Amino acid sequence: MRLDKLISDKMNITRSQAKALIKSGSVYVNGAAVLLCDKKVGETDSITADGRQISTSRFVYIMMNKPEGVICATGSEEEKTVLDILPEDMAVRGLFPAGRLDKDTTGFVLLTDDGEFAHRILSPKNHIVKTYIATLDKPCTDEVISDFEGGMLLGDEKLLPAKLKILSGNTVQVEISQGIYHQIKRMFKKHGITVLALKRTAMGNVLLDEKLALGECRYLTDEEIAQICKKQ
Repeated sequence: MRLDKLISDKMNITRSQAKALIKSGSVYVNGAAVLLCDKKVGETDSITADGRQISTSRFVYIMMNKPEGVICATGSEEEKTVLDILPEDMAVRGLFPAGRLDKDTTGFVLLTDDGEFAHRILSPKNHIVKTYIATLDKPCTDEVISDFEGGMLLGDEKLLPAKLKILSGNTVQVEISQGIYHQIKRMFKKHGITVLALKRTAMGNVLLDEKLALGECRYLTDEEIAQICKKQ
């Protein structure tokens, strides 16, 4: 890929701005300043621009620990989005949340610009499990657990089987492999139970990094990217 195109894509700036940055001597490839905008670079090159490390991979995969009050959308005039709270050096063009969490739900959100990858992890037929911790207003009964595991009927829709495990008191773990609107809250509501707090703790085989405070994020490793789609 041309250096100016890479800088433009990864820093979310125009091609002319990328060229100006390169010509200013602020872009380094493998430790050496480069002034040629059309220099070819690849995934094995180490690149910094204006002091920031630039990813040379074709696509970007980011784990975010989403806080409350932030919506999973690419833009909104009224609400703060997950893209709004990304660090500036991660905010590359084309990023979107692969799957949604409700505004008041916290935890693991995957941001990427890889549409095919997002489709794989979101398609119910691939059975990529998403794990949540829920705090409820009352304890679960065996009937609730059985309904979850049997694939409950929610409205006119027959849901895929889900796992429900009581952790302690009114705190439970839920595993689902689909993501219809307000699914977990509606599943509990069917049994007269209100979800007081909900946090996504894993996608596929990848756990939310406990070191990430609410609102913080980091790039996924190559191993984690592979593990998300690996059969459990």
